[in-house]
Amino acid sequence: MERLRMKDMPVEDRPYEKLEKSGEKSLTDAELLAIIIRTGSRDDTSLDLTRRIINKHSDGRGLQYLKKASISQLCEIKGVGRVKAIQIKAAMELGSRLLIPSTEKGRHRISSPDDIGALYIEKFRNLNREYFTVLVLNTRNEIIRELNISIGSLSETVVHPREVFSEVMKEPAAAVVLMHNHPSGDPAPSKNDKETTKRLVEAGKILGIRILDHVIIGDGNMFSFKENGLL
Repeated sequence: MERLRMKDMPVEDRPYEKLEKSGEKSLTDAELLAIIIRTGSRDDTSLDLTRRIINKHSDGRGLQYLKKASISQLCEIKGVGRVKAIQIKAAMELGSRLLIPSTEKGRHRISSPDDIGALYIEKFRNLNREYFTVLVLNTRNEIIRELNISIGSLSETVVHPREVFSEVMKEPAAAVVLMHNHPSGDPAPSKNDKETTKRLVEAGKILGIRILDHVIIGDGNMFSFKENGLL
């Protein structure tokens, strides 16, 4: 039996035409991804391929697999070559960046841990390594700079006060918020997290820079040192 081609599908079921007629929100994840990768393989239409990628290779976690997978891992999927893998990774990154409007265009004011969560939980939740980031704030507690200090292993990143404050001191910083993620999904602080925070707080006092909070982001949740009386 001859394989159904995209152009043989009813017009209303084709991703391009469906988006044009009904808007992007009417499309499924697979249909949106099919538009991004544009072409299928010898055995699959682009829609068949993306349905298979999402349904079979996501372990029930939807697009999270595509966000976490490396280019080489994506290339192991039948029908996905280097170009398609790069297209997918670029699309995932654009989606993440849209969740955080540029602080250059509109500064965000931090008044509680919830403000940090609203800005960063979705960006950090799917990372497969620990990223340690410092938010530099002005006198109004507005974010003026986001500094990526270090990238660690799956379970731990090592941060020294020198690395943090050498970068912070280049900015007109009134205060900072420390932030990192736990790829395990559990935001509870480790012994190392507590010791690192203590060292950074002490260094900040010497330099006259307040540390307002240290927020650890897990899988859709977070832990605030300040909120839990650890700061």
